[in-house]
Amino acid sequence: MRSPHRMTQDTDRSPGAPAPTEAPATPAPRYGPYDSDPEWDNPYEQLARLDDRAVDTFLQKDPDAFDAFETGETPACEPPPAAPPRRHRPRGRSPFRRALGHLSRGAKITVGVLVLAAFLTLGDRWAVLYAENRAEESLKKSMDLTAAPEVDIDGFPFLTQVAARRLDTVHLTVPDVAAGRVSLAEVSATGHDVRISGEGLTGIDGADIGGVDGEVRLSFDDLGRELGASQVTFTGKGTDRVLARGTLPVAGHELALRADALIRREGDRGVSTEVTGMRLDIGDLAVFRPGTGPEDGLHLTPSSLKKLTDETAKAKALLSVPAIVHALGVPDSRIRAALDSDRKLADLLGTPAVVEDLLAVNLVDLAAAHPDVLRRLGIDPGLLDALTGLTRPQLADRLALGFTLPELPGEGDARLRDVRVEPDGILVRLEGTGVSFGT
Repeated sequence: MRSPHRMTQDTDRSPGAPAPTEAPATPAPRYGPYDSDPEWDNPYEQLARLDDRAVDTFLQKDPDAFDAFETGETPACEPPPAAPPRRHRPRGRSPFRRALGHLSRGAKITVGVLVLAAFLTLGDRWAVLYAENRAEESLKKSMDLTAAPEVDIDGFPFLTQVAARRLDTVHLTVPDVAAGRVSLAEVSATGHDVRISGEGLTGIDGADIGGVDGEVRLSFDDLGRELGASQVTFTGKGTDRVLARGTLPVAGHELALRADALIRREGDRGVSTEVTGMRLDIGDLAVFRPGTGPEDGLHLTPSSLKKLTDETAKAKALLSVPAIVHALGVPDSRIRAALDSDRKLADLLGTPAVVEDLLAVNLVDLAAAHPDVLRRLGIDPGLLDALTGLTRPQLADRLALGFTLPELPGEGDARLRDVRVEPDGILVRLEGTGVSFGT
């Protein structure tokens, strides 16, 4: 077999040996673990059966490859394939411009118009805020307000209204307006046909309001604090009546207060109250009504008279006063029998006519001559002295809910149109003309 690793002839070969290219006459013996297997093929024999020309071709030189080396010339190398050109991102272009680059001319014009409209709207709204702020400062100064009002100018665009020196509608809200003894929780008004004065689009010096309509609200929650009666609550009843319920301290005693106030309009600018049904309850023992009428003064309650039938000592002390006996119009013999017998005393106090007469007795007249009788009934004479010092006007003044509208700036004239009692306060509707400020 011919081996590629032997490049020279073998001179030591014996004369009788076969040539290398000749196959031996007798197959060489096979050695190895697979000699007994007829299918087994020696790998060396497989290599010997390869094409003899493969080695010769491998050993031949390539004349074209070595010509340049033998002559000393630099071989001409083929240039490497050119890389594809890189696409560079254009510098200075924003994503917005790149997005617009794909739009048509009409779409670009539409976008431009929308952007311009947005800037114009923003500028118009800024001018509105500036004008509203100037108006709020001017109103606070001209009306001497403690809190700055809130001004809201309607209409769009605003700059065209300023250029014409006329505003369509202006809304005004003023909190905590002083009106005599009370303060108005909120005054809201709407001005129409407003003419402004000043120079330029932002130069607003004042305004003349042709017509005004609005509402004034008096909150019940603030009345107790403002009237100095923090323990009294007010609630609406119907459309013209207010109920006052609470307690009133008198001579160290907490007396239950009950009163009704009739609300009505007084003239064109005022609201008045007429307090009726005023009473102070001393527990369930007696009731005090200020005034000089037949029902006024200090009187026993029906429940206290019922208790007198069980408390005979108090009943006998009451019947021992000649003035009371005279007021009852009962014969002396019956009075003496009632004082001697508890059963007859109960019968006397259970007579409807006697009960009615006892309820009509004014204990204020009794206190001067018989103060000990009041003590037996459980009434402090010092409390009675304090109650007699309370007159109806004094108590009514504590519950007065009336007020007068404040003066409007300029030569404005405001008039009350309607007064109505609501569950949470008093609502007054008003109208006015000729209101001006800042000029």
